Amino acid sequence: MRLLTILTSAVAAAVLAAAPAAAQGDYPNQTVTLVVPFGAGGGTDNLARTFLPAFQEALGETVIIENRPGGGSTIGTEAVVRAEPDGYTVLLTDTAVMVNPALYDNLPYDTLNDLDAVSLLATGPVLLVAHPDAEADTLEDLIALAKERPGSLPFASGGHGASTHLALELMQMETDTEVVHVPYGGSGPATTDLVAGHVQYMFNGISASRPHLDAGALKAIAVTSQERHPAVPDVPTFAEAGFSAVNPMSIWGAWVPAGTPDEVVAKLSSAFHAAVNDPEVVATLSNLGYVTDGSSPEEYRARAEAEMKRWADVVEAAGIEVN
Repeated sequence: MRLLTILTSAVAAAVLAAAPAAAQGDYPNQTVTLVVPFGAGGGTDNLARTFLPAFQEALGETVIIENRPGGGSTIGTEAVVRAEPDGYTVLLTDTAVMVNPALYDNLPYDTLNDLDAVSLLATGPVLLVAHPDAEADTLEDLIALAKERPGSLPFASGGHGASTHLALELMQMETDTEVVHVPYGGSGPATTDLVAGHVQYMFNGISASRPHLDAGALKAIAVTSQERHPAVPDVPTFAEAGFSAVNPMSIWGAWVPAGTPDEVVAKLSSAFHAAVNDPEVVATLSNLGYVTDGSSPEEYRARAEAEMKRWADVVEAAGIEVN
């Protein structure tokens, strides 16, 4: 009887030990959730919804998008950090994940230790846009107004640490101006308030701005790319006005909880790469101002580490504080 018990226990242990490997080999076999740590309608959300069909096809499983905005993307990011490291909860975020370690003294996670990089997805410049009734029509007009009325012009952003916030801080540093920062829980709700006239100016992604520009509900003042962007060829650059250092780019990528099996990360990375390089996806995203890309997990992690250092220096130099 004792021998039977020992054998039964040994078999059970072997089955349990083999279960994770079998599950990994079958990955994915249930719905995958893409957590977007911003509200609907912003640049990250637009990117995710555009490549979602191609990503699902490449991955071979249903994928849903879950918007979890707030805290400059930290709420959604923490949710992914706390999730099971099994590849079924994936973070899709922008530059904020690389800036927040410098902005927040008490982040509830350690970005590079608690998350594993999966793939770079896209990059894109940031537009300076305004409500049609805003006084400034050009960058020169805006700088003159900001100097004339320091600390009075309201600028919305997609939240602390987002590229839309960083562009604002760089503009103030480079032009020696001071405006009022009004952070939102994503560029979607910020754009809504800008169109409604509750704020007058905003740095915003091209994708979030495009429908409102086309409808005449917003006007574009300048773009942060070094050369004029093909998606908005009539919009001058900051570099043309002599402010080439105002050059932040949104960088979008995917992450999973640390400890996710390498083979699962590899499958996700391959599916993301296929999705953002699908010809129809590339054409659509290019028109919205994205430059699509795909990378290995190692390449994306290296890019993230470099960006973290860069923006830590900017945050310190600008004296940016999150209240």
